[in-house]
Amino acid sequence: MYAFDFVKPASLDEAVAALGQEGAQPLSGGQTLLASMKQRLNAPDVLVSLRGIAALKGVSREGDALVIGAATTHATVAAEAASDYPGLAALAGQIGDPSVRNMGTLGGSLANNDPSACYPAGVLGSGATVVTNRREIAADDFFQGMFTTALEEGEIITSVRFPIPQKAAYAKFLQPASRFALTAAYVAKFADGVRVAITGASEEGVFRWAEAEAALASDFRPEALDGLSVPADGMIGDLHGTPAYRAHLVGVMTRRAVAAAG
Repeated sequence: MYAFDFVKPASLDEAVAALGQEGAQPLSGGQTLLASMKQRLNAPDVLVSLRGIAALKGVSREGDALVIGAATTHATVAAEAASDYPGLAALAGQIGDPSVRNMGTLGGSLANNDPSACYPAGVLGSGATVVTNRREIAADDFFQGMFTTALEEGEIITSVRFPIPQKAAYAKFLQPASRFALTAAYVAKFADGVRVAITGASEEGVFRWAEAEAALASDFRPEALDGLSVPADGMIGDLHGTPAYRAHLVGVMTRRAVAAAG
């Protein structure tokens, strides 16, 4: 590690002002940022902690949507979203280990947009809206490739608004060392259609499987996906699995998610 300044603002306005300093970076759960700093892969001059801002925390029901503050931990979502949105709560409960779930946050995960993270699948699969200090961003516009999002310099995620579906489930093929998704699928059924989001598989990061969505919209059963597959081209290939293996897992995990959603 090395020397840096640490700022812990009490309000969003104070955080925005602090992030205006040269070399400043926001710190939420720190599960990725602090590890990269220890390896000297990231060297901010100022860390601006968002954990002391009460307005960025909490889970609340607003009509047909669940609104979750960006600084809300995975463990809190797993516990407090269970009654209103059990599919999303189950996803949060599968992230990392207890230490990660008690420190990591929704906003931090989305801003980092790791190609194998769980939350991007839940957000994209739900058709959620990412709310920042400047605007609202639809999930379909937010994720723009591996570790890339629509966030601009100095923009902070404040909350995420999740439409509550009729049914939803997350099926995750766990990479046991990292506890990230080797491949995972989030499926959500709404009155006007079905959304299927895949994480851990593509070199472009989280994506929607449109062909599966169309099939499930008319027949929400695992059997509706028979004969469907995604191409191996563009899938991640590493020591944990070939592109063809991950392409196969896309179908397997989507079927499992549909079965779990019932």
